[in-house]
Amino acid sequence: MALLPALLLLLLPLAALAVALATVLLGLPSYDIPPGVNQPAKLRLVLAVLLGTAALGRILEKTGLCSQITFGRYVRQGRKLGVDPKLFIQDRHFNKVPVRVYQPKATSGGRRRDTYEKVCRYLSRESESVVVSVQYRLAPEHKYPAAYEDCLHATIHFMNNIEHYGVDPANVIVCGDSAGGNLAAAVSQTLAGRSDLPKLRAQILIYPGLQALDFNLPSYHQNRGVPLLFRERAAFFALQYLNGDALHMQEVLEGSHIPPDMRLKYRKWVSPDNIPEKFKVRGVKPLRPTDFIAEVYETVKRFCEPNLCPLLAEDAIVHQLPESFILTCEYDVLRDDGLLYKKRLEDNGVRVTWYHLEDGFHGVISLYDYCGFSFPAGKRGLDSVVNFLKSL
Repeated sequence: MALLPALLLLLLPLAALAVALATVLLGLPSYDIPPGVNQPAKLRLVLAVLLGTAALGRILEKTGLCSQITFGRYVRQGRKLGVDPKLFIQDRHFNKVPVRVYQPKATSGGRRRDTYEKVCRYLSRESESVVVSVQYRLAPEHKYPAAYEDCLHATIHFMNNIEHYGVDPANVIVCGDSAGGNLAAAVSQTLAGRSDLPKLRAQILIYPGLQALDFNLPSYHQNRGVPLLFRERAAFFALQYLNGDALHMQEVLEGSHIPPDMRLKYRKWVSPDNIPEKFKVRGVKPLRPTDFIAEVYETVKRFCEPNLCPLLAEDAIVHQLPESFILTCEYDVLRDDGLLYKKRLEDNGVRVTWYHLEDGFHGVISLYDYCGFSFPAGKRGLDSVVNFLKSL
């Protein structure tokens, strides 16, 4: 047991050097790992691996061997898992969308639930649920609304063929983390008014990104340099999904992309005033007035569409949403997106179960059982999802 701490101590200087070199090579902001984060030494190692992968990917791209994006996706796939004795696992297509279906072999006491999530095997085993992982098209090759449409079409296909999986039509749940949380929220909103399909039982949103209007909320500044998602990268990924590139990222970060009248309209939903004071004790950076740039708005105006930014949906939609579970992490730039959506749901009479990881960071759950980089905070968060599923 003493070997791992000793190994960490030996690797930390190398990790620090790797992070510094990769940060310079990639042009990223300096990182910041707060003392309250779960297992900071291990997080530095994870960051070193991720940044080193990105740096190597950039080198491979410059040599013409493969693109940086392709290399990063290959590495993140990790090793191929063996057969799970407790699960049936099948690759299928739902309305031409590739999915992977996980079904417990043991007989459940009743017809099973369904959910979507990265750590599918764990959720399927522990909650005795059928889990469907949607292999939606990815940005920047496939821009908005490709990923949203894939998730929506796969969900509708499953609901229309639910009898093949022994799932109770009244117990279908959508779930996702990070960008997947955005997609789950958008699908849930789209299905809220459908009378031709069963009602969703619940939605599970794990540190979701839900808006791209304001990258100056408290959590975006408090955690701007905290791995695994920096403030600049949050804007970068939003732009990649929308347009397939990251042009005008600085203007988006500064808030020059939203007209004053539209910002005023959405202020009732997207504002630091709606965030509890206890989340501001680490300091809130005062905003500098920025000039609206109409040309930038023309390139990103679809940021105001609820299918892309679910936090902006009208109350008439929000009040129809199913029971919700929202997980947030203290050291995450997206924390306030989740807190704001929690308030919107509660204000519209939707029952919300909220789980906050005081020592969590963005991506902590996706690292569960990943190449030895699991974090206790991630396991606690994952188990909170399982407990919510079992409570339904």
